[in-house]
Amino acid sequence: MFFVCWSPKGGSGTSVTAAALGLTIASSGRETLLVDTVGDLPMVLGLPPGTGDGLSDWLLAPSDVSADALSLLEVPAGERLQLLGAGNATQSAIDPERAVLAAELLSRSARWVVVDAGSTGPPDRWLVHGARPVMVIRACYLGIQAALSRPLALGTSVVVVEEPGRALRLSDVTAVFNGHRVIAVPWDPAVSRAVDSGLLAHRMPRSLNRLSEVLGD
Repeated sequence: MFFVCWSPKGGSGTSVTAAALGLTIASSGRETLLVDTVGDLPMVLGLPPGTGDGLSDWLLAPSDVSADALSLLEVPAGERLQLLGAGNATQSAIDPERAVLAAELLSRSARWVVVDAGSTGPPDRWLVHGARPVMVIRACYLGIQAALSRPLALGTSVVVVEEPGRALRLSDVTAVFNGHRVIAVPWDPAVSRAVDSGLLAHRMPRSLNRLSEVLGD
C-alpha cells in the first residue's frame, strides 16, 4: 500500500498525520516506510533533526545511481518503521521525471509506504498507479478553496482536523467533498504535547486512532 499525505494549505497537520498513519500501520505488524519530502518528520517522531543525505540527494544524483541506494538512506524510526529523510538538496533543482521514478519505485515496495508530501498543492509526481491520496484539511474556507482549485484524485481520503470555534462544520466539509471518504480527527492538545516532548512515537494520543479509517477499503 502506498499512501500520499498532502494539504492544500500549510499548518493543517500533514506531517503529524503522516507520522501517525505510519505509526498506526507499523503497530499493526506491517513493515512500514515513512518518506519525508519536507524535513519535519524526524522532529515530529522525536528523532534528531535530519542532517544526512536523503530523498532529495538521491533525486539529484546521476541516473546511474541505483534504486537500491534509496534504502541505504533510511534510518530506524521505531519497531517495524523506517524513515527516508528529506535530505539536503534544493527541491527546486529536482528533475520532475526522476521524482516520478522515485514514486514508482517506492510504490512497488513490499512494505507499506506513507509519504509526507507537504502543503505544495496536489502532489502529482507522487500519484502514481496504486497511490492512495490522503488530503489533510481543517474546516477553513481558504483551505477548502485551495483544495477545490483542481479536482481531487479518485479515491482521495479527506482527513478533517476538527477544531472548536470554527465557523464551518464537519458537515460543511463533507458536503463539499461529497463522494470522498471524510475522516474526522478531533483537535487534541495532547497531540501537540506529544510532538513537543518528542513522545509521539511512544505515546500516540487516542484521538489519532481515527486515522486507521484511512486503511479501510
